[in-house]
Amino acid sequence: MTTLCALIKKQAEINFINLETALRTYDRNAPVCGTPAWRYAYHTIHSADKWFFDPTDFTEPTFHKNGMDNPDNHCDITLTDEELLAYLSAVRKKTADHLDALTDEMLYEKPTVCPYTRFELVLLQFRHISFHTGMINGQTTELTGKFPVYVGAEGLEKLAKSLYDE
Repeated sequence: MTTLCALIKKQAEINFINLETALRTYDRNAPVCGTPAWRYAYHTIHSADKWFFDPTDFTEPTFHKNGMDNPDNHCDITLTDEELLAYLSAVRKKTADHLDALTDEMLYEKPTVCPYTRFELVLLQFRHISFHTGMINGQTTELTGKFPVYVGAEGLEKLAKSLYDE
């Protein structure tokens, strides 16, 4: 029997694959709600880094500047796509390791002083990652006329051929 944590881990990996595909196909400087798309990419990765685990016990990445995670805030630094992909890779591994350490029973628990259960934190991030991946992919589709490959129940094999759904 597959545990809930194993099922969650599999679906989390698919969410990260879809976000990575979005980052490999987007125009990083194209405006999304008046802000360069890369800021929404960072916002999404940063949120997964903080909220998949325990948002009340979080250490910012070394390159983070105060308020940078909010795309509406002014930001004096610019992260490259390579930096964003490296951060995504680190968060992806951190998430997989975290999910490997959880048991199904732990999903019902609230970490430290967090108001949400571990399961709620997972669901919050699934929604958040999918929402912003869709925003970024919509911008890509509008600019290029091509839709980035989206992995759902199926589609992983398409990525071996192209980053775009053809």
